[in-house]
Amino acid sequence: MSKINVRKAAIVGCGFVGSASAFALMESGLFSELVLIDADKNKAEGEALDISHGLPFAKPMQIYAGDYKDISDAYVIIVTAGAGQKPGETRLDLVKKNVGIFKSIIPQIAEHNQEGILLVVANPVDILTYAAAKFSGFPQNRVFGSGTVLDTARLKYLIGEHLSVDNRSVHAFIIGEHGDSEIAAWSSANVSGIPLNNFCEMRGHFHHQEAMEKIAENVKNSAYEIIEKKRATYYGIAMSVKRICEAIVRDEKSILPVSSIQNGGNDISDVALSMPAIVGADGVETLVPIELNEQEKSDLKKSADTLKNIIQDVLQ
Repeated sequence: MSKINVRKAAIVGCGFVGSASAFALMESGLFSELVLIDADKNKAEGEALDISHGLPFAKPMQIYAGDYKDISDAYVIIVTAGAGQKPGETRLDLVKKNVGIFKSIIPQIAEHNQEGILLVVANPVDILTYAAAKFSGFPQNRVFGSGTVLDTARLKYLIGEHLSVDNRSVHAFIIGEHGDSEIAAWSSANVSGIPLNNFCEMRGHFHHQEAMEKIAENVKNSAYEIIEKKRATYYGIAMSVKRICEAIVRDEKSILPVSSIQNGGNDISDVALSMPAIVGADGVETLVPIELNEQEKSDLKKSADTLKNIIQDVLQ
């Protein structure tokens, strides 16, 4: 086993999401080596060349197409491979196709690298994170998904727009499934420590329930809307991948709503879904128990049960 190179990442799958993530990581300067792997080697080579030609304007870095043996010393292995979501198709429609793809990919990764961190980005991310943990045999802290990191960014963006305030000052999470049963955790949302409803009233907004329902619905439907308009979503998720990699490489211990296997919190276990977690050099350090009201707890349990039923269908 090669010693892990903390400045090296691998991306498995060079479709829209994989190549946009490669570009975001090149711009970030986080890694000095990036290997791209795709079933279509030409595609990986083309992306590597295209991105490499911009390196004179960025930080020194080696970007190249490779195969699974090239990931033996990669610190972060980002898996974006899978069939894409088609217009009118839900994320869960993709399950069987993509679990099949993971059955071939994940054991090949595990054969060459047992020490790195496996970051699952392909959809449906929660089911595939669970599958990746099972197929790889990696410790649970080192297998997690991008989860609701992007959904949470969309929520912060929309709340910022609604209140005409910097969205980086908004603290709120989308939790549960990255998909149709996701939950906006309104009860713990705040703007720089000020409870959300108080801040809304300060900005002249008083129809809280109506606004919350509209924003949560817009977040949930964002991907469908983008897919309908431009056939795929990739920039937002690429920025989310970069953000998660920052937390890992810099051992930031940032709190991010990544998808990881739950072990009993909120009476949920043996399923992967998103809850805020401390993310650092070893992956998911610990989950962060945010305050949820009874309705949110009940919705979270329903989200977990939805995912569990699918897992039983496709992985048993």
